[in-house]
Amino acid sequence: MPVIQTEGLVKEYRGKVRALKGVSLRVEPGEIYGLLGRNGAGKTTLVKILLGIVRPTSGSASLLGQPAGATAVRYQIGYLPEDHRFPEYHTGYSLLDFYAALLGVPRAERRRRIPLVLEMMNLTHRMHSKIRTYSKGMKQRIGIAQALLHKPAVLFLDEPTDGVDPVGRREIRQILQGLKSEGKTIFINSHLLGEVEMLCDRVGIMELGQLVREGNITSLTREKGRFQLRLADGQSVPDADLRRLGYEVLPGPNGFWELLLRDNQDIDPVVDLLRSKGLSLRHLVEKRQTLEEIFLATVSAEGDNS
Repeated sequence: MPVIQTEGLVKEYRGKVRALKGVSLRVEPGEIYGLLGRNGAGKTTLVKILLGIVRPTSGSASLLGQPAGATAVRYQIGYLPEDHRFPEYHTGYSLLDFYAALLGVPRAERRRRIPLVLEMMNLTHRMHSKIRTYSKGMKQRIGIAQALLHKPAVLFLDEPTDGVDPVGRREIRQILQGLKSEGKTIFINSHLLGEVEMLCDRVGIMELGQLVREGNITSLTREKGRFQLRLADGQSVPDADLRRLGYEVLPGPNGFWELLLRDNQDIDPVVDLLRSKGLSLRHLVEKRQTLEEIFLATVSAEGDNS
C-alpha cells in the first residue's frame, strides 16, 4: 500500500485559478520522493492538500491508507515548513519539549526521546542554548528534530537544506538517509536540484498545475542512446568501421569517444567489433544528464506547449 497517493487531484481557487489540474502520484513506503517545480507550479498547494490544510476541488488524496487531513493521519506526519520561525527565546531542548507536548507525547516519553533526537541531529552540545544563537544549519536540524520527535511514519520537508553550507547539507543528507534506512517515508519539496539528485529515490516535476514528468533518478538522468567509451592506452578507436555499421562516432577529450545510437540500434555490435579487432575496452557507459538539465528541458518544453 502506498504511503502517499493522489488520484486526479484538482484545486480551483474562486472558480478561476486552477492550481492543480488532475495530479496523480504514489509514494511507496521507505522512499525519499522529491517534488520539483517552478514557483507557481502547484507544489505548495499539493503539499497543503496532503497535510489536510487545504481541501481539493475534486479528486482524492490519501496518506497511510486514510483520507488526507484525517485526525489519526495527522499524528503520523512530521512537517518542516520552509522559512520556519521558531520562538528564539526557547532553547533547543525546551522547543522540542513544547512541540512534543502539543502532539500529546507524555512527559516521561519526552524526557527520554528529546536527548536521543538531539544526539541524532548532532545538537546535544547546544541543547540548552537559545535558538537565537543557532546557525542556519543548526536551525534546520532542530526543525527536522521537531518533525521527528513524535515518531511519525512520514516526513514532509520543505527546503530542508536551503541556506545551509556544504558541510551542513552533507550532515542533513546523512541524517535523512539514516531515517530512510529505518523505514521512514520522506517527501521533499526543494529547488536545490543537486541535493535532490543526491538524496531522492524518485522525483516528480510539476509545471502549470500538472505532474509532467516522474521517475527514478537513474532513468530520468540517463541519456538514452548516447554512450561514452575509451580503449586501453595506445589503442585507436576504429571510427571508420563503426560509421560503416551506421553509428555516429565523435571524438572527445582525454581519449574518450562518444557513440550516438539510433532508435533501432543497440551497443552490442560495437562491443563485438572491438573484440574482433583485439581491442581492450576500458570504459563504456551510457551518458547521464544532471537533474537540473532534465528539469530545465522539461519545464521549457511544457512552457512551449502551453
